[in-house]
Amino acid sequence: MLKWTRFNIVSVTLGFAFLYLPIVLLVIFSFNESKLVTVWGGFSTKWYVSLMSNQALLDAAWVTLRVGLLSATFATILGTMAALTLVRYTRFRGRMLFSGMVYAPLVMPEVITGLSLLLLFVAIGLDRGFWTITLAHTTLTMCFVAVVVQSRLLSFDHSIEEAAQDLGAPPVRTFFEITLPIIAPAVLSGWILAFTLSLDDLVIASFTSGPGATTLPMRIYSQVRLGVTPEINAVCTILIGVVAFGVICASIITKRRETQRQRDERAAAAGA
Repeated sequence: MLKWTRFNIVSVTLGFAFLYLPIVLLVIFSFNESKLVTVWGGFSTKWYVSLMSNQALLDAAWVTLRVGLLSATFATILGTMAALTLVRYTRFRGRMLFSGMVYAPLVMPEVITGLSLLLLFVAIGLDRGFWTITLAHTTLTMCFVAVVVQSRLLSFDHSIEEAAQDLGAPPVRTFFEITLPIIAPAVLSGWILAFTLSLDDLVIASFTSGPGATTLPMRIYSQVRLGVTPEINAVCTILIGVVAFGVICASIITKRRETQRQRDERAAAAGA
């Protein structure tokens, strides 16, 4: 059992302060009356009101949201298929190469990934814009989904699928009615992780974007280079709130599913 000493308490406090104090200060100064982000001029929400009339930031946020939703969905589908392939089919020609290609973006620097995708899009004559960013983010986040889903499949009870198939269910129906509901928490976690990574990405989007497809991180970065404004703090606060809300919702859903699963297992054990 961990004993809380003074050294442990101080270390944990300093660690959390290092991680979260800058975020807390950013949120506080988003309600600053003054234009000077480092000088407190009183409480005000005018920068949030001003943000609603900043068409450039709103357009960038809309692009980022659409890219995140589409790329996370594509990445979840492809990542789940890749995880199933790696777990269920342990012997096929080229498995090592396939595994390396799936997990390569995990260790590849984003600069190299972005430059490689840029050269690919130029070589095939694909105009850079919304869809190139979506494809790039799908490539980046698919491996994270595969890791999350694969970890769940490794502990999956295959006897449930075998029982369904013995009762006459074809493989496709078994997957959608048995396998997918059981691994749904991992799939949902992978989707949220992919969506969050897409919202956060700046480097790859900078390489693969084009006219009329500026994401919110790119817009924020371009404005910060000219000086931080309270509007930027307001945008970042909204992003923090959206991500935190999504994580809390996912945690609640996962917890409820796990509780329901445990109840069903106890009920089945009691019936047996």
